[in-house]
Amino acid sequence: MQTVRDIDTLRRAVAELRGQGGTVAFVPTMGALHAGHMALVAEGRRRARHLVASIFVNPTQFGPNEDLSTYPRREASDARLLEETGCDLLWAPDVEAMYPAGHATMISVAGVSEDLDGAARPGHFAGVATVVAKLLNQVQPDVALFGEKDYQQLAVIRRMVRDLDLPVEIVGVPTQRDADGLALSSRNAYLTEEERRAARALPRALGEAAGAIQAGGDVEAALAAARDKLVKAGFDQIDYVELRDAETLAPAGDAARPARLLAAARIGRTRLIDNLAIG
Repeated sequence: MQTVRDIDTLRRAVAELRGQGGTVAFVPTMGALHAGHMALVAEGRRRARHLVASIFVNPTQFGPNEDLSTYPRREASDARLLEETGCDLLWAPDVEAMYPAGHATMISVAGVSEDLDGAARPGHFAGVATVVAKLLNQVQPDVALFGEKDYQQLAVIRRMVRDLDLPVEIVGVPTQRDADGLALSSRNAYLTEEERRAARALPRALGEAAGAIQAGGDVEAALAAARDKLVKAGFDQIDYVELRDAETLAPAGDAARPARLLAAARIGRTRLIDNLAIG
């Protein structure tokens, strides 16, 4: 596996892959890789002959009081893992390569980005949209893969790609979970043992709410019950537990159309997100 750190070398390396024939899949990451990322890599290998991955902790999607400085960074072990799984090329730029002096352009995606995490983390999705647009332009893949755990992020990226006519297929890969049901996340490493035990209430509460809604129960009652279970489990703050349209993320009063049950809550210093498909 080749590791590159400047755009000119990246473009030459991708051109060499394309010269060998076949399509290119791309898996963008912020590193601290786990089995959820490896599911993206496996799907990329299934869909294309060549696989490119990136590792870049993007500063523009972190707020002033968030965990940019402490976000786990372990490029050497991540690179070994990618190489073992058959990745052809690792794009690992530094901040100066991604945002050179004078960088002044940001991308804002209205609608799907404005509520939920968009309200809880102002500016977050502008940072996400900007870095993903840059990465897609740099790599120019045929297909790019993103995890459904970050469902609102996936919706923002799909909307941006459609609106900007970017020639890439965006594929969502189902959320990967530990044996206790907790969605895999690099931030799970922040949890203490006690917090980890309490955090298992999040997927359980969502699962129970999803079951109630799909059985025809009252949506608001199911959401309120889920919030109450999170409080009783020891979560310190609940940002949201909401039922939303699966495509537009507009509020959904029932499951007549495909919907998504989404939640974000904080326990200790860790903010966890999760979601389930409804209907």
